[in-house]
Amino acid sequence: MFFQSAGMNLFGIPMDEEGIKYASIGRLKRQHNPALIYTIPSFHNPTGTLMSERRRKQLSEDCQKASLPIIEDDVYGDLWFEQPPPKPLKANDKQGSVLYIGSVSKTFSPGLRIGWIVGPEPVVINRLADIKMQTDYGSSSISQFLVNKWLKNGYEEDLTLVRSELKCRRDYMIEILNTYFSNIVTWNIPSGGFYIWLKITPSISNRKLFEKALQEGILLNPGNIYDKDDHTHLRLSYSYATLDQIKKGLKRISELIIEMM
Repeated sequence: MFFQSAGMNLFGIPMDEEGIKYASIGRLKRQHNPALIYTIPSFHNPTGTLMSERRRKQLSEDCQKASLPIIEDDVYGDLWFEQPPPKPLKANDKQGSVLYIGSVSKTFSPGLRIGWIVGPEPVVINRLADIKMQTDYGSSSISQFLVNKWLKNGYEEDLTLVRSELKCRRDYMIEILNTYFSNIVTWNIPSGGFYIWLKITPSISNRKLFEKALQEGILLNPGNIYDKDDHTHLRLSYSYATLDQIKKGLKRISELIIEMM
């Protein structure tokens, strides 16, 4: 992640089914005096959580009281299935303390590497634009041209197709989980995005499961990638693999878990 490569110290904030537990921010401020809060309110990676409107409002208020700016990463926000998520934190930002990030990397094409940031002009234009130029000399003009044309012509139509396909894939993965995993894991049902967050209920070694799966040609994303103390979760993605690969891979993972019990 960019933050780590920039030499920043990262501190996790507890989450529940509504998103970040805002009550933890005061304690975090006292213990570590953080410079900012980074959050993915809509279809969080890795948990798939959708932050509620109530939680968004409270998070914004608490960060304002603590004088903590927010980086709001909304790259999954357009990938909702039944209904749009609540308004971004940025929509109610009266003090210019939220930097809002969007991208086409999840909705259009990862290879284009085109995104955008919304924030106060002194920060975005005078500082971040200069940092970007020093880092990569600017984004491809051709890529920017393609994205501009797409946003003007066909963006919503294509998004409808992407959402429909992702929802079918989510439903397919849930069906497989119900078939092979009902007694060994619990999971959330995301209302958008790419991910399902599994909690393995038997007491097994995530590391050994990772190694056994890798020997079978299956690459897992265990919870300790995202939190060094998390040894019970797996992140599943239904966005890329074929349906046949999803079924074969999940069936074998369930067998490995049962063998390790």
